[in-house]
Amino acid sequence: DAGVSIDAGNSLVEMIKPACKATRRPGCDADLGGFGGLFDLAAAGYKSEDTIIIGATDGVGTKLRVAHMTKKHESVGIDLVAMCVNDLIVAGGEPLFFLDYFATGKLDVNEAAAVVRGIAEGCSQAGCGLIGGETAEMPSMYAPGDYDLAGFSVGAVHKDKVLPQNVSAGDVLLGLPSSGVHSNGFSLVRKLVEKANLDYESACPWDKNAGTVGDSLLTPTKIYVKCCLPLLKKDMLTGLSHITGGGLLENLPRSLPSNVKAEITGHPPLPAVFSWMKQISGLDDYEMLRTFNNGVGMVLIVKSDVVDEAKTLLREAGEDVVYDLGVLTERQGDEEQVEMKCSLA
Repeated sequence: DAGVSIDAGNSLVEMIKPACKATRRPGCDADLGGFGGLFDLAAAGYKSEDTIIIGATDGVGTKLRVAHMTKKHESVGIDLVAMCVNDLIVAGGEPLFFLDYFATGKLDVNEAAAVVRGIAEGCSQAGCGLIGGETAEMPSMYAPGDYDLAGFSVGAVHKDKVLPQNVSAGDVLLGLPSSGVHSNGFSLVRKLVEKANLDYESACPWDKNAGTVGDSLLTPTKIYVKCCLPLLKKDMLTGLSHITGGGLLENLPRSLPSNVKAEITGHPPLPAVFSWMKQISGLDDYEMLRTFNNGVGMVLIVKSDVVDEAKTLLREAGEDVVYDLGVLTERQGDEEQVEMKCSLA
């Protein structure tokens, strides 16, 4: 017995087919079973001669350990999609389809199906089709009960609409709230839970309504696709920045030309989970800002004359809270590209 169950793999495919079919969109039927997933660019409204394909890949990191320990698996599927499609839209593109890779030592069909249902839910939130994936059962490679995930998203953008574009001094920075810690910094988060003598079944000390520590930390990463697409289609954005590992200080400069810097004057108050982590860890503002999202998951860069219209479109897309983070100014010499003019509170 090699420890690999072909029957379990076949059962999983049958179990997840309905969830995958629910992600159908123009360009794909999200049907499983072939050797490769197919996508029709023309059916999605893109002409090959003026279209650029965008690819993004990512995982969920050690947040998976929290899912393993709590035996709650669906939310990490949403995380997997979010980490890919949120990166993809930063280039100005629309996510079209998604593929996943699930690796484990011994396949638990129900556990894997829960993960894929979460992936399908994430794809539905992002408007992309789940057109395929791979389940790898590898005895001796993973400890019992462990698994790992990787995701791959592909999108498209018209050649003349790739972002960032025309970012300059005077542009305004708008921030969209995160849903929580998202999927970065969990090696530190897990250390802090241990330091505070908590486990993932403990009552949540930063949010009495959240249930347990595990429930709060497993809040899925917010997907920003559907709220940003209306602005992209109206050419209202000069840039975007997905605030992931490295925080605001390291991610925002990736979307800025070298001759401008961001002056942050209106960072929102720290959400409770970040206040708790700041207190337990003893990290100063600088280290917090280069480790966590601190309540801001996506930064939008817009021209000053369209700020009000941008906020209106965001609210129409369901974003009730939009932060006025700051502005871009001329950068002198080798100044840091993000200058905090307010403290984390």
